[in-house]
Amino acid sequence: MVDESGGRTGRRPVLLLLHGMGATGDVWLPWAPLLEQHWPGRWLAPDLAGHGWSAPLPSYSFAGFAARVAAGLAPDDRLVVLGHSLGGVVGLALAARAAGTPVDAVVGLGIKALWSPAELARAAELAAYPVSWFASRTEAARRYLRVSGLGGLVPPDHPMVDAGLRQVDGRWRLAMDPTAFGVGEPDLAALLAATDVPVVLARGEHDPMVTDEQLKAYGVPVATLPGLGHNAHVQDPAAVLALLDPYQRG
Repeated sequence: MVDESGGRTGRRPVLLLLHGMGATGDVWLPWAPLLEQHWPGRWLAPDLAGHGWSAPLPSYSFAGFAARVAAGLAPDDRLVVLGHSLGGVVGLALAARAAGTPVDAVVGLGIKALWSPAELARAAELAAYPVSWFASRTEAARRYLRVSGLGGLVPPDHPMVDAGLRQVDGRWRLAMDPTAFGVGEPDLAALLAATDVPVVLARGEHDPMVTDEQLKAYGVPVATLPGLGHNAHVQDPAAVLALLDPYQRG
């Protein structure tokens, strides 16, 4: 988990950055210079359960992902959550009244709102696959970039990729527990009804996984980021960080 305090004096609010399916907390490392200048407190970028260095869960649910994240927080942390895709859903689960986590606001970026039966079946299929092994880091890195959706945005030799790989006895594999793919479809309406905190649903203009119309159906503010795709936080960190401007109070 990445945990940075920056150069500012205030410790609150804490910005909690949650990555998407297949990625790790290291996807947020390029944000560090921007956060040093523009975020007034600490920030955390944990690996979600079954990703990176975080241990797997016996079975996966959005509440289970959220409980693992909550277990790593300090008791007095007050949170603003920015979650990408899966991480956005986990952020909403953290913000549920019943969870008891002190969340001030959630920005969910690139959350897939509607799932077809074929897409759910494909996710279940991926969850049932055994771990794949590769002869070289390069092969494993290319698979990691495909699985995490970062292909074409991050080169295979980027240090960010290292957290998503493991070497065992000369062979390479992804660090991710593949059964995490079986988490299922989020019930966004229920998640939104279960929280009282401000929520913004955001997407890149060219994100093929979700539309403005789908997000607007939930009755919360929607932000569309011009020219960006599903991984808008990787393409243009400053544009995504600007979504957090209203929540930078101490």
